[in-house]
Amino acid sequence: MLQKGSKKLINAWAFYDWANSVYPLVITTAVFPLYYGAITGGKNATLEVLGYEFNNTELYTYTLSIAFLIVAFLSPILSSIADYMGNKKRFLQFFLYLGSLSVMSLYFFDSIDRLWVGIIFSILASIGFWGSIVFYNAYLPEVAYPKDQDRVSAKGFMLGYIGSVFLLLFILTMIMMPHWYGFVDAPLKEGESAPVIVYKISFAIVGLWWMSFAQYTLYYLPYNIHHRKPEKDYIFKGFRELRQVLRELKNQYSLKIFLISFFLFSAGVQTIIVLAGKFGDEELGLPTSNLIITILLVQLVAILGAYIFSEISKAKGNIFALKVTLVIWVIVSFAAYLLPGEHPHVNIYFYTLGGFLGLVLGATQTLARSTYSKLIPEDTFDTATYFSFFDVTEKIAIVLGTSTFGFLVGQTNSMRTSVLVLSIFFFAGLSLLFFMKKTKYVT
Repeated sequence: MLQKGSKKLINAWAFYDWANSVYPLVITTAVFPLYYGAITGGKNATLEVLGYEFNNTELYTYTLSIAFLIVAFLSPILSSIADYMGNKKRFLQFFLYLGSLSVMSLYFFDSIDRLWVGIIFSILASIGFWGSIVFYNAYLPEVAYPKDQDRVSAKGFMLGYIGSVFLLLFILTMIMMPHWYGFVDAPLKEGESAPVIVYKISFAIVGLWWMSFAQYTLYYLPYNIHHRKPEKDYIFKGFRELRQVLRELKNQYSLKIFLISFFLFSAGVQTIIVLAGKFGDEELGLPTSNLIITILLVQLVAILGAYIFSEISKAKGNIFALKVTLVIWVIVSFAAYLLPGEHPHVNIYFYTLGGFLGLVLGATQTLARSTYSKLIPEDTFDTATYFSFFDVTEKIAIVLGTSTFGFLVGQTNSMRTSVLVLSIFFFAGLSLLFFMKKTKYVT
C-alpha cells in the first residue's frame, strides 16, 4: 500500500478528476442538451409523459431538478457514510460505475419512443457523478497532508479541465467533420452535418473514458486504512449535523445573510451553466458547432477570470470582488434576454456574452467558497459539516433555478422570460451582500 503523501498516490487520486470531469462538460453542458432538443422535436415541441403534456425544454429542466433534488437528499447520507465507514473505495466504485454506465446507456436514446431512456439515465448519471465526488473528496485527507491539500486539490482540478477540454475538442471534430470518421448518414437536424450516430458514440466515449481512466485511481487508493467500524445510527447523522448548523446560523448574522445571497445567485449561476447551450440553440438558432466553441471559450476564459478576481479580492476584499462578478452576471443575463435571434451577427454577440460569462464563472464559485470558509466561526471544529450545509444549499438552489426556468418555458414557450428571471436572482443576491457587516477576515 502506498504511503500517505507519496507522489504516486497523489497522482492516482488527482487522476479521477481527469476521468470524471468529461461528464459535466461534455454531457451536462455541451452535447446532451443539444441532442435532446433535436431528438424531441426542436423549439416548443410538446411531449406527453405520464398523461401530461410538457414543452420539451420544460421537461428537460424538470429532469435536472429531480436529479439535483435526489442528490441534495443523498449528500448528507453519503457524507456520513464516508466519515463513519472505512469502505469508501467500494462506494466510490459503485457510484462511478452507476454514472459511467448510465452515460453509455444514453446511446440507446435515439427517438421520442425511447424518451424514457434519456430521462432515466440522465438522472442516474447525475446521481452517479455527484455520489462519487462525495467519496473522492473524502479521500483527500488520506492521500495528502494538510499543508499539501490545496495544491493537490488544484492539481485534480487542472487535470479535470485539461482532460474534459481535450475530449470535447475531439467530439467537436466529429460533429463538424463526420466524414473524417466515416459517418455519412442523414444529419441530426437541418443545416448541420453530424448524424445521430456521432452523438450516440460521443455518449459511449464519455462513459468509457470515465470508467477506464478511473481504474488507475481505484488501483492505488487505500481501502479502510483506519479499520473503522460505523457508529450507531450513522446513516442519518448528516441530517442531524445540518440541523445543528441551521440552529447556529440564528446567531451568525453575516454568515446567514451570505448564505441567503449564495442560495439566490447559485440558482442563477448553475442554471445558466446547464442551459446556456439550449438557449443558443433554440432561441438564437445557432449551429451546434458554434455553441460548443462558445462553451470551450467559456472554459478557457474562466481560468483567466479566476486569476483576475483573486487579485481583485486581495486588493479590495472578497465581498467587493463578489459584488463585481454579480453585476456582470446581471448584465449578461439581461443582455441575453434582449439578444435578437434574427440578427446577422448574433453568433458574435453570443461569443461575447460567453466571454463575459467565462470571466465570472469560475471566479463567482471560487469567491463564494472562500468567503464562506472565512465566515465560518473560528471556534468550530467540525468545518466539514458547515461545508456539507454549503453544498446542500447549492444543490437545492439548482433545483429552484432549473424548475423556475422550466415552469416559465412551459408557460411562455420561450426561454427569454426565464433568462430575465435569472437576472432577478442575481440582482437579489447582489442586493443582500450590501447588508453584510464587515468581519475580521471578510470586507
